[in-house]
Amino acid sequence: MRVVLAGGGSAGHIEPALALADALREADSSIQVSCLGTQRGLETRLVPLRGYELELIPAVPLPRAVTPQLLTVPGRLAGAVHATGKILDRLHADVLVGFGGYVATPAYLAAKRHNVPIVVHEANPSAGIANRLGAHLTTYVFTGNPETKLRNSRYLGLPIRRQIADLDRFALGDKARAHFGLRPDLPVLLVFGGSQGARSLNRALGGAVNAIRSAGVQVLHVTGPKNLGESQQAEGPLLSATASAVPYVALPYVDRMDLAYAAADFALCRAGAMTCAELTAVGLPAAYVPLPIGNGEQRLNALPIVQRGGGLLVEDAELTADWIKTSLLPVLTNIDQVAGMSEAAAALGRRDADRWLAKAVIEIVAAETAARPGAGAGQPGPNPGAGQPPAPAPAQPGTGQPGSLFTPQGTRHSSARPGRGTPDARTSQPGAPQPGSGGRHRHAR
Repeated sequence: MRVVLAGGGSAGHIEPALALADALREADSSIQVSCLGTQRGLETRLVPLRGYELELIPAVPLPRAVTPQLLTVPGRLAGAVHATGKILDRLHADVLVGFGGYVATPAYLAAKRHNVPIVVHEANPSAGIANRLGAHLTTYVFTGNPETKLRNSRYLGLPIRRQIADLDRFALGDKARAHFGLRPDLPVLLVFGGSQGARSLNRALGGAVNAIRSAGVQVLHVTGPKNLGESQQAEGPLLSATASAVPYVALPYVDRMDLAYAAADFALCRAGAMTCAELTAVGLPAAYVPLPIGNGEQRLNALPIVQRGGGLLVEDAELTADWIKTSLLPVLTNIDQVAGMSEAAAALGRRDADRWLAKAVIEIVAAETAARPGAGAGQPGPNPGAGQPPAPAPAQPGTGQPGSLFTPQGTRHSSARPGRGTPDARTSQPGAPQPGSGGRHRHAR
């Protein structure tokens, strides 16, 4: 089986695609996976680093305003579609799985033209242009957020790295703290703003870090590569005797976020779809600070978590040192409250969305292959019922393997419900919290 993944540009598109790639290989080592990308995206670094083949196509960004550049889009898009079609033919692709971004639009159009089955996965509550287009070209549409309204869609969860999905924060906690030079006996606030950091988070923390340490809370601060030193300068070097004994660790970048999550009791962070999916999967509560650009999708990502008690929400303009001192610090020092928020976050987490999506892709390819004329034991024409998904197969007890995840032809958006072929967050299906994933607080023992 040959699978082509289209999800380039940002880590929010690339990481779910790579998580699916890993899950496909885990399910069947003979599956061949290739990724589509452009020269301008992070995929040029991330995809080869994870051991997957990267095929480059021309980038065709859509202007957000009516400009002369808009007139060049049809021609450039046609060129990108043609280039993608040649790649699909050369790879003999059995299926295209798209995750949005610049690369997905020409990929969907090329796949449709070359009769390659299309699977769409949308991470955000508000779908982007590419995935809205893709959802009109296929009935195999899955979402990472239960509130997403997208044609033919079914809620699945967001595929995340196994390194994160398999994490037991509490079993690894002491080792993770030692890795970062933190004490094992005091709570830890993890502050991060994505791969490049977030200056508003850094500035606010800089004015409150001494108060946090004076309250007996350690800080693990991922500043971003260009921002190291900002927080240390903001409040000055004067520390109380109590604070000086409480570690503050600042790092420009952390490539082992699993260890950072394991070391932490609470996070202060942005609210990207991947961040929200990972934190709920490991049961780490957070104060979410949505990025104040775009269509407000980051706020929508965090809102269900906050509404169910798994985190706090503060707008970027309202995030100040005073807010941290008066609103966040009392939570950090309340062991019972943090433990309850950890349980609430873990209850929303889905750890096996990568395996569920891999299972769906494998079954979709099987059904589409069976539906082709002449398929089967030498019978002419389509087999009876070919192209329609088989009856949902329940997960086998004790195996942790997902059952069928087909989207029946012609269905519309609906929330995940028991008996409809998708995991139910209220039962012990794949994706439900696992022992050690949350619901405890290491200092409540």
